[in-house]
Amino acid sequence: MTPYEIPFSGEAETFQIALAGVLYTLTAHWCAPSACWLLDIATFSGQRIVSSIPLVTGTNLLGQHKHLGIGGSLYVQSHSQLDLVPAYTSLGTSGRLYFITP
Repeated sequence: MTPYEIPFSGEAETFQIALAGVLYTLTAHWCAPSACWLLDIATFSGQRIVSSIPLVTGTNLLGQHKHLGIGGSLYVQSHSQLDLVPAYTSLGTSGRLYFITP
């Protein structure tokens, strides 16, 4: 397994990235009512594939989306506590998202 850290700046953002050799557009945005970050994944051209995946720890975020064929797993982890969900100010610093290929 090869882990790759997906770089986030700690604020709502959209950027393009290659995952398992395919270009995608990722959008991270904060959901205030749920107090968590959400992730949207789209094709490079912007066609939405999956929306509003909560960035929570302890599970493969793509586990229920294997049919999409993204080619890996997404895991959130905190440096200080493994099960600590990234707060508004910690995504990209102490809270990180990793893409892992088989």
